[in-house]
Amino acid sequence: MVKTIYVGNLPFSSTTADIGDMFANYGPVHSVNLINDRETGRPRGFGFVEMDDEPALAAIEALNGTELHGRNLRINEARGREDRGGREDRGDRRPRRSDY
Repeated sequence: MVKTIYVGNLPFSSTTADIGDMFANYGPVHSVNLINDRETGRPRGFGFVEMDDEPALAAIEALNGTELHGRNLRINEARGREDRGGREDRGDRRPRRSDY
């Protein structure tokens, strides 16, 4: 089964190839998706990597807290949107610009 891994606190100069190569040391990488801001197109400093279960767990354990270009990476198993909590759970949220 494939696991999705959250990779946070990435340097804005990171590329999918950089991240893919880093995780490939632990097993085959199915995909790398670095997130960009919708409006500006600039990197947001996080992304997701998909790997098989065992290599994913090994990569998470080995890479969490490691440094990449002066930034300590935060790496853990990604949680689905419904598991995160946040805005959708608050009935009193302010409307987003896209709600208009």
